[in-house]
Amino acid sequence: MKIDNLKNKKILIVGYGIEGKSTELFLKKNVSNAVIGITDKNDRLNYLDVQYEYDLVIKSPGVNKSDIHIPYTTATNIFFANIQNPIIGVTGTKGKSTTASLIHHILVASGKKAHLVGNIGKPALELFMSSIGKDDIIVMELSSYQLDDICYSPHFVVITSLFPEHMNYHGTVDLYYASKRNILSRVISNNTVFFNSKYQQITEWIKDLSIKKVDVSNLLLDRIESQLIGKHNVENILLSYAVAKELGITNSQIRNAIKTFKPLPHRLEKVGVYKEILFFNDAISTTPQSTIAAIESLKTVNTLLLGGQDRGYDFEQLMNCIVRNKITNLVFFPESGEKMYNVLKKRNTDIHFNILKTSKMDEAVSFAFQYTKKDHICLLSTASPSYSIWKNYIEKGELFKKYITEYEKK
Repeated sequence: MKIDNLKNKKILIVGYGIEGKSTELFLKKNVSNAVIGITDKNDRLNYLDVQYEYDLVIKSPGVNKSDIHIPYTTATNIFFANIQNPIIGVTGTKGKSTTASLIHHILVASGKKAHLVGNIGKPALELFMSSIGKDDIIVMELSSYQLDDICYSPHFVVITSLFPEHMNYHGTVDLYYASKRNILSRVISNNTVFFNSKYQQITEWIKDLSIKKVDVSNLLLDRIESQLIGKHNVENILLSYAVAKELGITNSQIRNAIKTFKPLPHRLEKVGVYKEILFFNDAISTTPQSTIAAIESLKTVNTLLLGGQDRGYDFEQLMNCIVRNKITNLVFFPESGEKMYNVLKKRNTDIHFNILKTSKMDEAVSFAFQYTKKDHICLLSTASPSYSIWKNYIEKGELFKKYITEYEKK
């Protein structure tokens, strides 16, 4: 929605988190004659009832569109409608934050003016609070929540991966996939999509699109130095490399930037060595697939912290991975931890497991120090969302690191 279409309206901001507050500042600066209201689920039980008193809702990503019954838009749609700069839109089930951040890092390191916004943490509308050069490049991480009702497509589309997630919001796998696919819904002939054909569903989405398609599945990069760990991060690097090449950045510039890029917190983050145990914080891994990727990336995992909110995931392949890699020390957090434990019990194996069921991170860390073999790894990668115990994955990861350093001092 264009700024002019927001004028002289009674506008209700639904959801007053980081994006909602940014939207309020944007409206006050750019739509001074609008009447602005705010409602949030933390205000009262029936916080959405007030919507009928307004002309338009600007909905935050976490608010389901089915709960809005008057005309609405989103901060993401407002941004796309009013920005003229080239946008690199990055989405995917996992890898989107790392890929978006790496693309941005390469652009800046090569001397280009670029801005990193979106689901990564900085609301896109904040860019309108300062001056933006006409040639500045926007790198935007887009979640399924943001894409669920998007009315635009980026100039450059990057899709990192695809497997089931966020069933609590979307309801079904098909609806979740449909929201991701929306990033392609308005592409035009001069747009480009970067993808990995190992994800067959993504390949199916784009096969009939009349746009440039860059498949990185067969792209080989020799002797790339990187601090990123794991095969999944190789895929993220390949996508970032392909985008940078498309924008005219040289091989040497790309390689130097990849070498200096530091992994994001809570994503296979090396916490350090304490009492001869190597600790890794992978709190962002909230699906079985991402935890399997973490285990296979590190190889010598001896203790694994699992469990969280039960989203109905299938843990069979994860338990197979645990048995195959002989991970003998397991912590199970509620709610899904009990489900994982029951799946593991059915395995016919002679491995002796040390098991701890707890809802307390300090007990989990103490268990890890007690049982993890020297020169082996303790990994926090719960294969489930955090919300059964913690506020989010950040709180979970920070507590993990806090108790490691506290225990080491004992």
